[in-house]
Amino acid sequence: MLHPSVETERLLLRPLREADLDAYAEMLGDPEFARYIGTGETVDRVGAWRNIATMLGHWHLRGFGFWAIERKSDGLFLGRAGLLYPEGWPGIEVGWGITPQHWGQGYATEAGAAGLRFGFEELGLEKLISLYRPENSASLRVGEKLGETFESETEMMGGPVVTYAITREQWQQTQSP
Repeated sequence: MLHPSVETERLLLRPLREADLDAYAEMLGDPEFARYIGTGETVDRVGAWRNIATMLGHWHLRGFGFWAIERKSDGLFLGRAGLLYPEGWPGIEVGWGITPQHWGQGYATEAGAAGLRFGFEELGLEKLISLYRPENSASLRVGEKLGETFESETEMMGGPVVTYAITREQWQQTQSP
């Protein structure tokens, strides 16, 4: 299984590992973090461990997945980001989730941009989507900064979800020469 790491200016996007469990469980157990993810319910430590296993299995099954986001300056776990395409999903999703105490510092945008680059340059994908709860205005702003535009609205996981999308051609137009 190939599970590459990706570096950005401030971040190391690397495979999730068992040593991340404490920080990962704290993030998934935080109501502020959980309110826009899935059904909006927090996840306990056992669920967090299962989630890590699922994320690692996604790499094995699909050849891509979510990374742990680590701050390069001090090795601090900041969240998760990457590409996701579970069974039943409307397309390959680029996603991110930052621990609430580190919101507003540009980490989601930096990690999301790395996910787009990986999907379009390394995997040769033609289109990526992001799914948002309509009330998640902060994440919607990140997607718009990354060049995503509204595509559709549907119901998923017990509530409304809006789909934003970006094609490789659109993404290439946003890149510096």
